[in-house]
Amino acid sequence: MTSRKLISLVSGVLILAVLIPILSSVYIAHRNAEQNFHDDLVEFADHALLRTSKVIDQAISAVDDINRFKGNTCTQVHTETMRRVALEYRYVQEVMFQNNSQILCSSLESFTHGETLGKPDREGMDGFSAWYTIPSTPGFQRKMIYIGKQPHLALVDPMSFIDVLPFGNYTLNIAMVGLRNNQLIASNSRYVPGAWRPPLEHGAEEFQSENNFYVIRRDEGLGLAMIVWASMEPLATAWYQQLFIWLPVGLIVSLAAGGFLISVLRRLLSPRYRLMDAIKNREISVVYQPIVHLQSGESVGAEALIRWQQQDGSMLNPDAFIPLAEQTGLVTQLTEQVIEIIFQELGGWLHKHPHHHISVNMGVNDVRNLHILEVIRPYLAHYLVKPGQIAFEITERGFADPKITAPIIAQYREAGHAIYIDDFGTGYSSLSYLQDLDVDILKIDKSFVDALEYKNVTPHIIEMAKALNILMVAEGIETPGQAAWLRKQGVQYGQGWLFSKALPKDKFIDWVEKHQAKITKAP
Repeated sequence: MTSRKLISLVSGVLILAVLIPILSSVYIAHRNAEQNFHDDLVEFADHALLRTSKVIDQAISAVDDINRFKGNTCTQVHTETMRRVALEYRYVQEVMFQNNSQILCSSLESFTHGETLGKPDREGMDGFSAWYTIPSTPGFQRKMIYIGKQPHLALVDPMSFIDVLPFGNYTLNIAMVGLRNNQLIASNSRYVPGAWRPPLEHGAEEFQSENNFYVIRRDEGLGLAMIVWASMEPLATAWYQQLFIWLPVGLIVSLAAGGFLISVLRRLLSPRYRLMDAIKNREISVVYQPIVHLQSGESVGAEALIRWQQQDGSMLNPDAFIPLAEQTGLVTQLTEQVIEIIFQELGGWLHKHPHHHISVNMGVNDVRNLHILEVIRPYLAHYLVKPGQIAFEITERGFADPKITAPIIAQYREAGHAIYIDDFGTGYSSLSYLQDLDVDILKIDKSFVDALEYKNVTPHIIEMAKALNILMVAEGIETPGQAAWLRKQGVQYGQGWLFSKALPKDKFIDWVEKHQAKITKAP
């Protein structure tokens, strides 16, 4: 990514980091104001329904109490008993005695003797009936609600049902309506808009009309509905109050988010985290450079080389990121992923070609424990591949601490894996300790192959390898002359562009088949 693109990205992220919390705080302030307004209405309506149930339960208890009277009715004793019951129950205003739906006597002295109640608005509450819309009762300034069970009635002031104090900050209006005929029973407001009737009939629970918001709560069992409404004008003031609370929070969050995102971006754009993401996102791929027998020209296997695909589609060679992987402790994860890819791509092929092998480069940290050996065992068993078909290439630095690495390498060899010493000759002390290295194959570095026409140490390396009975692979062979010279000197194997460049798995398999076919047809 170019620096200009990076600056644009950082600028865009910073703008979002600043704007999103501020805009969110404005939204939250508005949402909270609306939610508080809505919750106040709902709570008020629910509280009124609870009060209604409580009042009716008390009226039923009063009727049950007076129905236990066993004396003569409408006598002085009966009247005094009804009066006592009315006084004992807070919400009961009067107790009446009826016969054949006609009121015959009451706990009050003034009542309409012989009044007929008519059909109740609600029946079935354990034998109780309720009249919500009876005309005004003498002695009271407004209509009363009758709750009764033969032969007594309890009268309740409808305002008792809605005499609930709102806990919010808004002026709330409430009206109680009978569901039987949608008739208004009581309200704490002198003016009750008629906008509630169609929504109530259609089963709505909330609606807005003009500048009012309505909440409807029903109790089908009681046959009642509570309608609560309030003007939405105070919402603007409430929103500003909420904004005063939430806007500073948004500013603080935006500053913190901006600082945090800058630090995160700096960290994520670091080479280490880019490599971590590449491993996690499986951006690492493997190509295979064939290794051939210099005398016969036959393919014997390949070296697995890793590539890291960049955002522009180009492939990054391992020389550019393996040192980073070594420094940051990611090399083992890389090796694990390379082994997984090799078996996914060539596991079946290796099983069918037991005389071919793939060599895998190991990092310095890989040589300090048996972790990679444990990783590869399940793959060998699953794909039925012989251990000898997977070789491990270790640079001279991997042998730097023989007390630690020698026992580890010995166990790899005991498990059947060949050990290459890679890039031999590039280290200062290579020739001096070659005889002490416990390896199977020595790889002659490309720099020595390029300089064969000059006097160099390559012949000495070859003679020492022969003396120690160590096989050799020459890297970077690019001309027939180099191949011929190495073949004449007794170097067994070679790899380089003369034979093939590193190939993806399908092209590598095709190359092996075509190359083997040419050798078979050769006279």
